[in-house]
Amino acid sequence: MQLGVNVPNFGPGTDPGMLREWARTVEGLGFGLLMVSDHVAVTPDVAERYPEPFYEPFTTLSWLAGITTGLRLGTTVLVLPYRNPLLVARMAGTLGRLSGGRFVLGVGVGWARQEFDALGVPFGARGRLTDDHLSTLRDAWAGEAGESDRRTVPVWVGGHSEAALRRAVRFGDAWHPLRLPLARMRSVLAEHPMPGFAPRIALRLTTTPVDDPERPAGVGTLDQILDDLRQLRDLGAETVVFDPYRGDPEETRRPQEAWQTLTTVATHWRAA
Repeated sequence: MQLGVNVPNFGPGTDPGMLREWARTVEGLGFGLLMVSDHVAVTPDVAERYPEPFYEPFTTLSWLAGITTGLRLGTTVLVLPYRNPLLVARMAGTLGRLSGGRFVLGVGVGWARQEFDALGVPFGARGRLTDDHLSTLRDAWAGEAGESDRRTVPVWVGGHSEAALRRAVRFGDAWHPLRLPLARMRSVLAEHPMPGFAPRIALRLTTTPVDDPERPAGVGTLDQILDDLRQLRDLGAETVVFDPYRGDPEETRRPQEAWQTLTTVATHWRAA
């Protein structure tokens, strides 16, 4: 099972130097995957959680591909209705080829109503649009030239609604749930056989055990987090992506705590 990290590509502390340090840290610690988020128009509902500067994911990952070697790179998640699907197919395929097959396309339906409005995309149709766009992606990659793109660009489908689960089964190479409790993921996998499983979990290290039954995976003592990883591996996870961001944009100015936690978990996981 490979481990990855969702790196902040937004916020007051994020600049090219910080992104470079994140990439060097993630790769240096032996993580196999670095992922970034997606927003196009940083409307007030987006800015409250993920303020400017917000680095566009395809551009950012293309740059990071040139300053890393074996590290896989991906989106968690690209809001698929925001872009023409033929453009996404072209950008994803190009990035996959330029990176030597290191790109992972994680996709989702999106949540920011004001951003949908700013882009002229109907918020209420986002699920249908995501399905249509995934179908177009598949068709665009179905030709002789595109088959290499389909093989080298895995598609991870986010979300845990019934529609999202159907979408993951129909179109995805893996189900990519975000910050769920272990029990919820176990229940979904028992009821919905998935083509693959690559969850994104929280990362918050505590000094005392977290006993909340709704505890998200990745939150708790070191023993709890390591046990979460073992259980996810037993559930069939091929990759687990840590998300160290806790929701305060000021965190982007001081990533050292996140780096130390990642170091601790990676070191003990390898030892175990």
